[in-house]
Amino acid sequence: MSDRPRLAYLTGEFPRATDTFIQREIGALRADGFELDTFAVRRTGPEHLVGPEQREAKATTTYLLDLARTPALLRAVIGAAVRAPRRLAAAAALAWSTKRPGIRGAIYQLIYLVEAVVLARELRRRRIDHLHNHFGDSSCTVAMLASAASGVPYSFTLHGSAIFYEAHTWRLDAKLDRAAFVATISHFTRSQAAMFAASETMDRVHIVHCGVEPDRLQPVEHQGLGRRLIFVGRVVEQKGLVVLFEAMRRLLEDFPGLRLTVVGDGPDRQALTDRAAVMGLADHVDFVGARSQTEVIELLAGADVFVLPSYAEGVPVVVMEALGSAVPVVASFVGGMAELVTDDVTGFLVRPADADQLADRIGRLVDDPELRRKLGRAGRDLVLADFDSRIEARRLGALFDGLRSGASLPVRPEPPTAAAGPADAG
Repeated sequence: MSDRPRLAYLTGEFPRATDTFIQREIGALRADGFELDTFAVRRTGPEHLVGPEQREAKATTTYLLDLARTPALLRAVIGAAVRAPRRLAAAAALAWSTKRPGIRGAIYQLIYLVEAVVLARELRRRRIDHLHNHFGDSSCTVAMLASAASGVPYSFTLHGSAIFYEAHTWRLDAKLDRAAFVATISHFTRSQAAMFAASETMDRVHIVHCGVEPDRLQPVEHQGLGRRLIFVGRVVEQKGLVVLFEAMRRLLEDFPGLRLTVVGDGPDRQALTDRAAVMGLADHVDFVGARSQTEVIELLAGADVFVLPSYAEGVPVVVMEALGSAVPVVASFVGGMAELVTDDVTGFLVRPADADQLADRIGRLVDDPELRRKLGRAGRDLVLADFDSRIEARRLGALFDGLRSGASLPVRPEPPTAAAGPADAG
């Protein structure tokens, strides 16, 4: 029997096509010797099952809303009231004190409490030692309440940047205060957390990057004009796609063969498709929808320049995948982007919503294969050094192990040596 803690992972929806980094993290932790059960509040739609990884993850995930529609809900509530009435009362009091304003907030908090009681029963039944949650919003509320109801400690990975717009609404301060530790995905995210955490809490707020599998990525060999642009992400206005369309209109005067592949889906896909057509770009922009991990890797291997002109970002995993594929990146200078893209080293950082500067930087790369090669090599080196998902999972594993040993770990935990984990056997 392993002396490592038995883990449960929770997210609001799992598996989503956009959260492949969580799937990689779970796989790496299991390969490194952790027993781990996955939970989600609700099922994802079929549009997220874009590959075998997602289908397999869905088959092995327990969904709280499914359990809440069965006799398991009644058993969970009665069991909590009989076995640990004080904990149930404490969880209810915590739910009330951290609810969002208004009647709607109170109703939703009651729903989160019910989900938490169902999860708490499963944690006890499966002898879970520690609960970890991804994201700081509703599923983190469920995790915090389940921890209070069960006595099982919890932690969470804090992403950005949307949570910081509603940090008070989601009571990020309470979640930071009660968590056994918090893993933030970047220095930027940790600095934002410091705005809501008590100073004595910050020694429990660490940095563990999301990561990619560099050996799966196919480095691009750059030659000639780099006419193949690619965007990967949610297809929404906030990603700055209209600014990219405007930059493309200007670039087409000098590079008439330019093409942009838009990978991903979202609520604004049809509107943006129509907008591209109105701007005269229908023959130059391909919307290909959400794709599997393998397909995204193949699309990156056929690209010359990756473009992400967002208005807000944390530290996007897809940029790591582009850099790991030796594809130079042109991205908005927002959020934690500078932790991935160093201007004129691994790509270019541009002012948000500045189509002129965006067109200029893309044009430089389109016209200069040697510059693309130089920036591409530097980007891949960065990913190999700091964003390997297996190494980052070991850093997170060190935090889980540290809960039992009581060890004090640095802000950026050191991963155990490779020899210590079965992931490297053979």
